[in-house]
Amino acid sequence: MAELGLTVRELAIYPVKDEPGRRLERTEIEEAGLAGDRRKKRPVHVVAGDETPETTRANIFLAADPEALTALVGSRARVGSAVLYISEKPTNCPGVYAVVAKPGAVAVGDRLHPAPPAD
Repeated sequence: MAELGLTVRELAIYPVKDEPGRRLERTEIEEAGLAGDRRKKRPVHVVAGDETPETTRANIFLAADPEALTALVGSRARVGSAVLYISEKPTNCPGVYAVVAKPGAVAVGDRLHPAPPAD
């Protein structure tokens, strides 16, 4: 499978609504989202480019071109030992939303790779 060139540069959770997030070096991605994160309608929010936990309340921040991330909508991707289904692009914020196809661990420095449908 092709290399995407997307690397995790930051991870963040937001346990309490409207309060600052917490940066993490590694965490578990559970079916409902990142461990310790406040549960939301969409389990995981992934962004790329210059976004930070101070500019958007995303969970996974990638060192990559935002267009490369947007191009993944409708596909599955492995990050760490987890598999995400990149489900949609938000209407009012950057990045993409994802649902958890397979729970697993993720850490800063992990790469996002395409995942086959049965992965």
